[in-house]
Amino acid sequence: MAKLHFTLSMYSTFSKPFKWALGFSLSLALLLFLASYLHSRAAVFLWMNRDLGTIADFIFNGMSYLAEGWIWIPYFMILFGWFKKDAIFILLNFLISTILTQIPKNFIWNQVARPMASGIPHEQIHTVKGVEMHLWNSFPSGHTATAFTLFLVTVYFFPKKPILVFGALYAMACGYSRVYLGQHFPLDVAGGIIVALLTILISIYIRKNKRYVSEIK
Repeated sequence: MAKLHFTLSMYSTFSKPFKWALGFSLSLALLLFLASYLHSRAAVFLWMNRDLGTIADFIFNGMSYLAEGWIWIPYFMILFGWFKKDAIFILLNFLISTILTQIPKNFIWNQVARPMASGIPHEQIHTVKGVEMHLWNSFPSGHTATAFTLFLVTVYFFPKKPILVFGALYAMACGYSRVYLGQHFPLDVAGGIIVALLTILISIYIRKNKRYVSEIK
């Protein structure tokens, strides 16, 4: 009962923009899960993977690059200047996100095929020249997990409407880029979003629970 009370009180402290960010992320993940369930992951993939032209190829290739694991380094360096006391919290998000992504990808669902190895005729899959195509370890999407975790952490620290909007666009573009480049199914993107939600909520719980226990003592 005490844990439930603490969890509810923790949620009540969230800012309105952060609650919107959580709700938006969860809604998007559920939408992708539902669409994949109703129409099959292949059908939804092919609908979202359509060729949008050279400019789109360039943009989404770049957005995918901005969701690589290395992006945590400059992100941490920038936020550290504002939130030195929360350095461990930021690193905790990186650590949890990595664990929740890499363990399922490499040890639980390591034989889940990506689009190019799923049986979909290759001529139906839009790919971008110069992008190395991967075949396995499809679920969940690590790039999506990274992008949405960064989005949620940023809105948590900076609960402003412009940050919410810009962050949501960044996260969506990164997630969509993985489908557009033919690297992941939308179902994998949904999994990446769920990883991000679990990451931020677990990190906040640990951070606040530590303070809560300290206050009781």
